[in-house]
Amino acid sequence: MDFASSNDPGSSGRSTTSAKIVVAGGFGVGKTTFVGAVSEINPLRTEAVMTSASAGIDDLTHTGDKTTTTVAMDFGRITLDQDLILYLFGTPGQDRFWFMWDDLVRGAIGAVVLVDTRRLADCFPAVDYFENSGLPFVVALNGFEGHQPYQPDEVREALQIGPDTPIITTDARHRSDAKSALITLVEHALMARLR
Repeated sequence: MDFASSNDPGSSGRSTTSAKIVVAGGFGVGKTTFVGAVSEINPLRTEAVMTSASAGIDDLTHTGDKTTTTVAMDFGRITLDQDLILYLFGTPGQDRFWFMWDDLVRGAIGAVVLVDTRRLADCFPAVDYFENSGLPFVVALNGFEGHQPYQPDEVREALQIGPDTPIITTDARHRSDAKSALITLVEHALMARLR
């Protein structure tokens, strides 16, 4: 887990720090939306049209309007406080693409695990992955249609996550919410480094 620094000649000798962040979670929880909402550049998306081949494999019960899916990654960038640049890497959500996670996570300082509380079990693999890897992460409860059916403490109990891992509410469609989640993660990752 590293922050990278460089001197930007265009910034009067100011040092710029960059960090890699992973946005993970189950299928259809809003990862592509999150990266797109907060990125200051046009995000790179590796979306493919969903076909009948995924019928019976990808559960569209709560994502009925979904017509595309991420098949490799999403990529975006956001500058915080003029001297901190975050590079965002969104993971694919389906288990058939999990083989890419190790490569996407390499070099990251932390992860935002997006959760749809209507399908809480879908986040178990992502939570397990980051707990087992030791990479700091925050759990972000993505409110679909402005609805948060469970409070963070209820989700913490259901996931059996310790008190050191932040659990926050967010709306992946809104830049301010996504930015707030990223700030919470960076603060959490910095505190984890100090422990």
